[in-house]
Amino acid sequence: MNDFTKLFENNRVCQLLKIKYPIIMGGMSWAGTPTLAAAVSNAGGLGIIGSGPMRADDLREAIRKTRELTDQPFGVNIILVSPYADELVRVVIEEHVPVVTFGAGNPSKYVKELKDAGIVIMPVVASDNMAKMMERIGADAVIAEGMESGGHIGEVTTIVLVNAVCRAVNIPVIAAGGIVDGRSMAAAFALGAEGIQMGTRFIATTEADTHENFKQLILKASIRDTVVTGAKLGHPARVIETRFAKKVRELEVANLEEAEHILVGSLRKAVVDGNIEEGSFMAGQCVGLIKEIKPVKEVIKDVIQEFLETVKILHKQTFQGGGLA
Repeated sequence: MNDFTKLFENNRVCQLLKIKYPIIMGGMSWAGTPTLAAAVSNAGGLGIIGSGPMRADDLREAIRKTRELTDQPFGVNIILVSPYADELVRVVIEEHVPVVTFGAGNPSKYVKELKDAGIVIMPVVASDNMAKMMERIGADAVIAEGMESGGHIGEVTTIVLVNAVCRAVNIPVIAAGGIVDGRSMAAAFALGAEGIQMGTRFIATTEADTHENFKQLILKASIRDTVVTGAKLGHPARVIETRFAKKVRELEVANLEEAEHILVGSLRKAVVDGNIEEGSFMAGQCVGLIKEIKPVKEVIKDVIQEFLETVKILHKQTFQGGGLA
């Protein structure tokens, strides 16, 4: 992989984040542990701690544990609907975390203090208008996440969203949602993205602390084996289709209150406990493209190698195959 590093010397995402490869780990609650985040950072990408339901002390411990496992840059993802968002931002600043990503909201109230602390800010956006707003308030980059992604989703596909966002802003754009390999990375770069974010692919790695049942569900799933639950509750999330997911969807029609009730704690039951009967196994449509569990380093190496091969093939087909003289 060392042969690839110079290829991204001028990449704005790599320069901004001080990483070798423009590959970001998704901010996954429960799955984004110090072990996995450190593995991604050690392999040349940017590992992300998923703060999810954490309180201040939990996050501080996770940050310090990550630092024991890597001396490379890493980040923290904060979900803005968390009742603990204020204290989590404070911990990020106190612990001098180099990067913070935000999801599910507008982080404008935190921008000044994060900027003053020298922390890179990268919000997740689901529209070009939101991306423009984030650029105006001072975001350093945006993560354009399409509806193919796992977990909570927007309404626009990745190919349309990334295209629109890259046309709308001047700051670097990181593509997310259905990104799983070098081909999808090349497609994202063709749309104007300068980096990619992967979540589901990193769950299916040897370093992921995710329960083995979750990993096996990913390996067995096809590209049609995810569904969206929670849409009628106002928080749609893409998950692997299981009996539990079917039950949630049925209750969304018959009994919204009961649907809301059984969803509480279901992500932890999936990621930590591997509970097939009561867990929400959040994963993107790209599950059908994941065929084996690999070390993180191999995943990133394979993505970069296939990305380069794909770009070379496209160049040959277009400029040497008669498409353009």
